[in-house]
Amino acid sequence: MTRLALRHGAVNLAQGFPDFAAPRVVKEAAKRAIDDDHNQYTITWGTPALRQAIAAYYGRRYRMDVDPEREVTVCCGATEAMIASLLATVNPGEEVIVFEPYYENYGPDTWLCGAERRLVRLRADAGWSFDPAELRRAFNSRTKAIIVTNPHNPTGKVFTREELELIAELCQEHDTLAITDEIYEHILYGGARHIPLASLDGMRERTITVNSMSKTFSVTGWRVGWIVAAPDLTDSIRKVHDFLTVNSPAPMQQAAVMALGLDDAFFTDLAGHYLARRDTLFASLEAAGFAPFEPRGAYYIMADVRRFGFPDDMAFARDLMERGGVACVPGSSFFEDPRDGAHLVRFCFCKKMETLEEAGRRLRAYAVGG
Repeated sequence: MTRLALRHGAVNLAQGFPDFAAPRVVKEAAKRAIDDDHNQYTITWGTPALRQAIAAYYGRRYRMDVDPEREVTVCCGATEAMIASLLATVNPGEEVIVFEPYYENYGPDTWLCGAERRLVRLRADAGWSFDPAELRRAFNSRTKAIIVTNPHNPTGKVFTREELELIAELCQEHDTLAITDEIYEHILYGGARHIPLASLDGMRERTITVNSMSKTFSVTGWRVGWIVAAPDLTDSIRKVHDFLTVNSPAPMQQAAVMALGLDDAFFTDLAGHYLARRDTLFASLEAAGFAPFEPRGAYYIMADVRRFGFPDDMAFARDLMERGGVACVPGSSFFEDPRDGAHLVRFCFCKKMETLEEAGRRLRAYAVGG
């Protein structure tokens, strides 16, 4: 969609990367690291300074006791962290539970390790909640892991404590791992609270927590992510990581040390900035006749497009791109059966306000046939 947006001169609200500058202090830290010659291979699972900063971060924010030597692995972004975790822990023929709609990479990730996905539906008409009975039925003797993206891409759902406690209960009952993708942890709205699954009773030893610099610090191209997991899991994950990518970019790791130590005001302000962007795009979508679902976290809005009368989401997305000049992601990208997402599209709002305002003008013009 990004390539097509460039071809058609469309406002790109498809791929989730900011079009505004990263924080100056973070960029300056990376420049200093390059000048200080942090430009060669690091220890494959991350510089000691960054692993210590990650451990301190989890202790400070979530009161989690993390061993930087035995429980932290620095990866090339959350993308590599997720596939390294799955390849290290899931065997061919085992099952991985995934909430649907799901981030697109989870399909190929499970295929690459020979696993089978068992899908549990998040229901739009119920605030993207899931049916507890359906989740219980998904667990069985072949279940090796469950992937929990919280806050959730693409829906913007933030899992409640009650939902997380049910997941924790089922993981312990069935001796199942939880692999959590928590890269949007600070982008929350309306009093929503992020609760790491690993912080719940009984989950510290069976949760693999994936996170990264990309979304919190608006540096999606830096490729600095990490995994926090118990020592036995970390040992296996590090073996896979070593042969996938060797190490994450060295100067960016140094910058991450500084970034993770920023005071709480940075993270609070981040949510406030995104709230204004969310409300701007949400209002524009409503004014243009879409039926958007208000997210409680992350920086995406799912919207129902049946009102426009297209046969499916792909046809609508192409027309909106070519005639309306706005790029979105077809909703079928997030479902195993494309028909389940044929009435949905996803927009991102991690953009400058002027970008979102221009998108709003184009969306309104498109809605009236302009």
